This record gives sequence, structure tokens and C-alpha cells, in this order.
Amino acid sequence: MSGTRVLVTGASIAGPALAHWLRRRGAEVTVVERAPELRPGGQAVDARGVAKEVIRRMGLDAVVRAACTDTAGAHTVDADGQVLETFSADDDGGDGFIAEIEILRGDLSRVLYDDTRDDVEYVFGDRIAGLTQDADGVDVVFAGGDRRRFDLVVGADGLHSSLRAAVFGPHERFVRHLGHVLAFYSLPNEFGLDRWLLEYQDRESGRSALLRPVQDAALAMAVFTFPSADFDVDFRDVAAQKALLRERMAGLGWLTPRILAHLDDAPDFYLDQIAQVVMDRWSSGRVGLLGDAAFSSSPMSGQGTGLALVGAYLLAGELAAAGWDPTAGFARYEARMRPFVEANQEIGRLNARSRDVPGPDAGPAPDFTGEWFADLVDRVLNGVELPDYAGVPDSRARSGSQATS
Repeated sequence: MSGTRVLVTGASIAGPALAHWLRRRGAEVTVVERAPELRPGGQAVDARGVAKEVIRRMGLDAVVRAACTDTAGAHTVDADGQVLETFSADDDGGDGFIAEIEILRGDLSRVLYDDTRDDVEYVFGDRIAGLTQDADGVDVVFAGGDRRRFDLVVGADGLHSSLRAAVFGPHERFVRHLGHVLAFYSLPNEFGLDRWLLEYQDRESGRSALLRPVQDAALAMAVFTFPSADFDVDFRDVAAQKALLRERMAGLGWLTPRILAHLDDAPDFYLDQIAQVVMDRWSSGRVGLLGDAAFSSSPMSGQGTGLALVGAYLLAGELAAAGWDPTAGFARYEARMRPFVEANQEIGRLNARSRDVPGPDAGPAPDFTGEWFADLVDRVLNGVELPDYAGVPDSRARSGSQATS
């Protein structure tokens, strides 16, 4: 065992996934999360392409699939509920509009936490208040008063990463708003959803409303998007967010009034800008970034979870392969990941543009036909190599073949 001490901030998906691989490579891992406990629910997230291979190498394929939403497919509908188009979870080998591995964010977080909690130190209800690094390590002061020293620190604390702001600069420097806002929450399934997702899009206003099934048939998940050239609502001010959603969804039609009637009772309401994080480097000395904190591709890409899982595998592998030297390990991780990230960010931007409101000032809508788009989709799903890291310690016996993707 290397004994390398690594602090990871954020216990959603990227953080616990990284903890899994760091521990297997021999590091001593601490994960700090500002929330008092794991956050349940959340939007449905997907694993496609090479991310499915990472889950298999983690030994979690069966347990992840058992926790999936079991969505059979999706119907796009008009304002009267008439079906316009149908997509199946079997389309494109399970990597289509509805992924074969689709799971609520909170459920995947729980799977990853349960897998790592016996070997990883988790500290809930705390956060990094300050840090200083030198050539040999990082001194961290926690808001709760503890002072500890680590060899490496990795921020996996999301779009609004506090660690990124502290080490790399203010959010405005890196966060790119894509002109749309996303909101979702759970509600009673009074709509008769039975494994099929329903989506209504109003092309003239650029707004959409969506109902998706979840594992618990008594519940459903509501998802709204609407265009917004700028975004100035505090991401922690829930009352202001709900008021904004009601205002922007007024008059949308379809099932929208019935869905909004449950807004005040929602236990897991979320609203935020649809945005990407664009940085020219994901590390500074002994501090690195992972997942949305480093390279959010936005929900419009459908690939945020895949990027987090793949990035966790590569970051831990490259650090261990470099003998835990941060300069070499972080550099190799970035070299492997960046083309994959850029492809996923490109498709996120294209999908956001496709929802822009038509008008004289709007650019042409993307043309999703032709070989160029098929090539982009292939790079989005499988455009990164997963080394075997055969010479790197692994504390768990891996199952199945270890063919490079």
C-alpha cells in the first residue's frame, strides 16, 4: 500500500467513484461532504459507452442495474398528449436517447458510498475552509476546526465547486451558461406512468416539460427546461427558484398545471442554469479537479455521470502509475481525458442550441444528420482509452476480461 493520503471533496458520484479507485490503488482516502448526509433522489443520470465498462471493472454492474429506473423508453407528445415519436431503451445498443443504465443520482451515490464506506473515511457536515500547499503536501483547515495534512486534494464538488474557486479563481472565469435553465422534483405518479417517459416541447417558446418513471411506481419525476439568456438566481435560494419556475412555465399547457400543483410539496426540488465548465488545466500543484467541478458538459450532453466515472478511473490509475507524483499523474490524466471531455461538451452545446427559440437573431439549428454527427456520437460514447494499469497495485480481484476499450 502506498500510504498516500488523498482528500476528496464531494460525496455525490465523482467523489465516491474516485475513492473506490484510489483505495484499490493503495491510497488512504478521506471524503468530505458539506451536506449532513447523502442526498437522496435527484435527476436520472445515465451510463453509456465506455462508462459501462468502468462500472463493470468496479465490480458494480449487477448492483447498479438492480437500482436502475427500469425505463422502457420515451414518448414525445403534443399539447394534447398525442404521441409524436417513440424511443426505446434498446435503441443503439442501450446507448440511445434512453440509456439502458439509467439511475437516479441519489441511488447511484448510495451504491458508490456503500461500496466504499468500509475502506474510506467519510466526513459529512464539514468542508474545506482553507488550504496551503508546499512541495511535499497540502495543509487543510476544515470549517469544523480540524487541521490535517494530505499528499493530494481533489475537488469533486460539482458545478459550483468551492475548491475550484479557492484554488483556480472565481466561478465566472470558468462557468459557461448555455442559455437554458433546468428544474426537477419528484411528485406522486397520478399520471399513469408505466415505465415510459413523456416529454412535451413547445418549440416556439423553447420550453419543455417532462415526466419520467422511477423505480417506485407510486412516484414520478418532473423535469422542466426553459430558455434564459442570463441567470442570476442564487442556487441556494429555493423560494426564489420556485417563483421563477412558476413564472416561466405559466401558460405552457399539456400537463404542466397539474405537475406544478405539487411544487410546494416536493422534497427534492432542484433548479439551476444549464452550464459547462471550461478550464485550460484541471490541476494546480497537488490539487486537482474531477467531474463537473473540472469539466461539466451540462445535462444537455447526457454524459456528466459517464465523464465522472471515466475520469475517476483514469485519475486514480494515472496517479498510481506515476508513483503518486502529482505533476506527472495529473498531466497524464488530463491528456487522456481532454479529447473525450471536448467531444461531450460539443454535443452538449449542440443540444442546447437545438432548443433555442427561433427568431431573427438565432443561429441556424444544428443539423444532426450526416457522418460528422455519427463520428461525434462515437467519440462522445467511446472516445477514450481505458488502460489496464496492469503494473499498478489493485487490492480487489477484477472480474471478467480486461480488454482495453
